[in-house]
Amino acid sequence: MSTSVLVINCGSSSIKYALVSERREDRIFGLAENLGSAEARIKGITTGGAELELSIPNADHEKALEIILERLSHHNPQAIGHRVVHGGTLTKAELLTPEIIERIREATPLAPLHNPAHLVGIDATMRLFPQLPQVAVFDTAFHQTMPSHAYRYALPKFLYTMHNVRRYGFHGTSHAYVSERGSELAGSFKQGGWLTAHLGNGSSTCAIWNGQSVDTSMGLTPLEGVVMGTRSGDVDPSIHSFLASNLGWDIYKIDKMLNSQSGLLGLSDLSNDMRTLIEASDQGNEDAALAIEVFCYRLAKSLAALSCGLPRIDGLFFTGGIGENSALIREKTLAYLPHFGFNLSKDKNDSLKRGTEGRIDAGAGPQIWVVPTDEEGRIAKETQHVVEHEAASAKKSEAEEEAVA
Repeated sequence: MSTSVLVINCGSSSIKYALVSERREDRIFGLAENLGSAEARIKGITTGGAELELSIPNADHEKALEIILERLSHHNPQAIGHRVVHGGTLTKAELLTPEIIERIREATPLAPLHNPAHLVGIDATMRLFPQLPQVAVFDTAFHQTMPSHAYRYALPKFLYTMHNVRRYGFHGTSHAYVSERGSELAGSFKQGGWLTAHLGNGSSTCAIWNGQSVDTSMGLTPLEGVVMGTRSGDVDPSIHSFLASNLGWDIYKIDKMLNSQSGLLGLSDLSNDMRTLIEASDQGNEDAALAIEVFCYRLAKSLAALSCGLPRIDGLFFTGGIGENSALIREKTLAYLPHFGFNLSKDKNDSLKRGTEGRIDAGAGPQIWVVPTDEEGRIAKETQHVVEHEAASAKKSEAEEEAVA
């Protein structure tokens, strides 16, 4: 393949899309949002960097996809890659077949907010463009190299063997891309021990040895782990029974609170946006200052814990909206890890922002890098690999049949 891959990421009321070609600067991308409402619209960047804003009142996923694909059809994408949050125990990207689609459906109880939306997008694109090969790229796949002592919970065995209750991890495409790109920049491509911190409204950490995930902060669901924009991260599991017994909350209310009303938003009682909290903290807002401190402390604590999975630590990669742009968060987090030998250069750290790639340590101790993530690029690359592999396999089979004949 030498042209482009269309990457689709369907949410419950939105669709992110990107047409990924060989040159990143040529990328076309956008977001269809508020689907199903009168305010439905598409916003993005089209050919030559021109801005796009298109009203599509009351459009559903299929109508929005039809409009998106029609606008991109003259670019002749050779395949469609779907981001799928949960692939269960699938260990790699897969060509979409009835069997794979059924396995995505079977994983719905593990990702009830995400997989149904992905299936809507898959169904629509397969009806609209049945001639294009389509591939599912799973957030969970990269972490399937974790050893059992990292992914098993200390729960009755039947919950694992019969109901697949285990740690899966997420943000796999980001951790895979960043660790691969970062280790290449460091001169040790897919070698050694690295920690990655994907920090945004959703945040997670990962320990990577020789290019493979050996542990990560998220678990059965994306709720486990570090503090996030609106997610609590790790809490005492008994909080459910405490809130049920003392406040009369049901499981749905507790789940909504932990996923949508906690994290930075819950701590600050102000915002889930780190930029807003830093500005408020500078103006003396103590709740905002506490939210920032808890975020950095829990992040450092997670990185320290994950280091147990590495024979040695060669360095740390920061990525994601917060990781790439907030020098303050990077500095505060590393200040909680003095015993790891990190030696941050304040000048380099302060100068790196707005999606810039670069090294920010002072040259001694483990390396520290900021590596802007490219999840769409990674999904396109994995899609391309699957399609090429399938084409090669088909060609080989055809040659074997001709030889027998």
